[in-house]
Amino acid sequence: MQIAAPADPMVNGAQSDSASVAATIRAYHEALTAGDSLAALKLLTPDAVIVEAGGIETLADYRSHHLASDISFAKAVKQTRGSIHVRVRGDMAWATSTSEATGESRGRPVNSVGAELAILTRTPMGWRISAFHWSSRSRRS
Repeated sequence: MQIAAPADPMVNGAQSDSASVAATIRAYHEALTAGDSLAALKLLTPDAVIVEAGGIETLADYRSHHLASDISFAKAVKQTRGSIHVRVRGDMAWATSTSEATGESRGRPVNSVGAELAILTRTPMGWRISAFHWSSRSRRS
């Protein structure tokens, strides 16, 4: 299954931009769940950075090893995503959201909550993700 990159309509100003930013983030997560690494990578800028687990990865680092783990996790674990809150400033935007994950990944039970921060840049192809920061923790009883 191939995930299409969302269009970037310029009508209705910031409201349209906010919707396009949120659509880009949703398309990225849908690509992971579908196992479509090419679609996921198309939504990242060439200079994108991924911040997770105490480290910072370039796009090349992410592509070479971490992306496969993210796809495996997204396919194996049920994730419920909260609302995406978007702020747009010119050709830059940032979006925050939360999620819950339950299931099993690599033989281990998963029951966690997470938070995500994405920074996006307006490009000729539409909004693209320039940085992601993910954090998660086990759900407290």
